[in-house]
Amino acid sequence: MATTPSRPARAYPPPADALELSEFFAPQRTSSTALPEPEPFLRNLTRGVLEVFAGVREVDQLARWLTEDAYRKLMTRSNLAARARSARGVPAKRPVHTLLSVHHSSPADGVVEAVVIVEGPARTRAVALRLEGMDGRWRATSLALL
Repeated sequence: MATTPSRPARAYPPPADALELSEFFAPQRTSSTALPEPEPFLRNLTRGVLEVFAGVREVDQLARWLTEDAYRKLMTRSNLAARARSARGVPAKRPVHTLLSVHHSSPADGVVEAVVIVEGPARTRAVALRLEGMDGRWRATSLALL
């Protein structure tokens, strides 16, 4: 069998406008004036996060509302919650929570930081969230169940 000599790979310089293209297709910041009121989104996202931790909702269902980093952290935490339920032999069941209050402020244009107070059967908890306007909608960049 004859082999063909391998040619060295050619290194083409990136196009001059490659940086402009990557910036064009990257998530675009959106001003607060172009975004809807954040409170309904905060309430729905909090309910979804609590259902993920309870094991009755898949994390993938919230993916469009989260940035990649927030999605990974939520996925890790939900896996730990699933392992804990499995170790105790407790089945996943729909949580019964009451959202007591939503407090939010805007430290910058297109950014909302919020705390949602949630009352559950055993205790009252807080969910801290940071939303940023991207591509014309709110997306959670950080969330924590306290």
